[in-house]
Amino acid sequence: MQGWLSRDTGRSGVIGRNWWVPWLWMSPALALVAVFLVWPVIDTVRRSFFDGDSSSFVGFENYQFIIDNPQPISADTHTALLNNLLWLVVFPAVTVVIGLLIAVLAGRVRYESVAKSAIFIPMAISFVAAAVIWRFMYELDPDQGTVNAVLARLGGDPVPWLQDRGGPQTWFTSIGPETWTAPFQINNFSLITVGVWMWTGFAVVILSAGLKGISTEVLEAARVDGANEWQVFRRVILPIMMPTIVVIAATLIIQALKNFDLIFVLTGGRFGTDIVATLFYKQAFEVRDFGVGAALAVVLLAFVVPVMVLTIRRFQAQEEAR
Repeated sequence: MQGWLSRDTGRSGVIGRNWWVPWLWMSPALALVAVFLVWPVIDTVRRSFFDGDSSSFVGFENYQFIIDNPQPISADTHTALLNNLLWLVVFPAVTVVIGLLIAVLAGRVRYESVAKSAIFIPMAISFVAAAVIWRFMYELDPDQGTVNAVLARLGGDPVPWLQDRGGPQTWFTSIGPETWTAPFQINNFSLITVGVWMWTGFAVVILSAGLKGISTEVLEAARVDGANEWQVFRRVILPIMMPTIVVIAATLIIQALKNFDLIFVLTGGRFGTDIVATLFYKQAFEVRDFGVGAALAVVLLAFVVPVMVLTIRRFQAQEEAR
């Protein structure tokens, strides 16, 4: 036993003296990150300052293209940015609220595990498969589309959910330039509904785990003091769950920013449903304008990085609090 311990101590001493040993073991992973993550980011930033075929330096012209929006028919950058903002506001908020509501209610029934499993099923489906499913769901023909079949049964008229650009005007139109379009369209909300349907299960599972960690003694003490169920939820459960809610919201915000599959399969960005990710794909790989495409990718990266930094810092703060 003493010999084995001495050998182990000796090995630890070698690692302690040779600081490069841990880096040696991490070098394959670091090389992969450098080749497939760091270098593409650097090259994309570089390309954003060049023209469409990356042959001539144009400075900030590609970013000026995004701001000026000179081609609103083929590449409406303003609509894409506003649609992204709509996704950022509506998608995380609705998903968290529905997920929290289901998590609280599911914890009060005997078939809790069955209910949560049924809600989590969409997360097991690929985004492309989910988009294909909902493309049939939104079909205009009531004999094929489930949503319009329900509307027809209720006496309503079929609605082109993915093509209809109608909808209430929004204050974005009045405060922005005249060329900016209103993002509050029926088809945008139809797309967001698909995202909420897919990610609610994720929110339910994480929030349910957080609810299980709340001491029953704390809840019972609040009820003994005369608090009703709403007051218990608002004054006790919600403050305790807030760190978990913030982490889930940050995850959903990142998903909203990098969302591509659903929109590309359901509408292809047509009918005013483009977001930055789909417009980047069109400009880079369909129009073959790699300069504007790279600039859009950099803008998307600029949106994602602060959210990731804040999320990482919150994780670090939670670990230090423990």
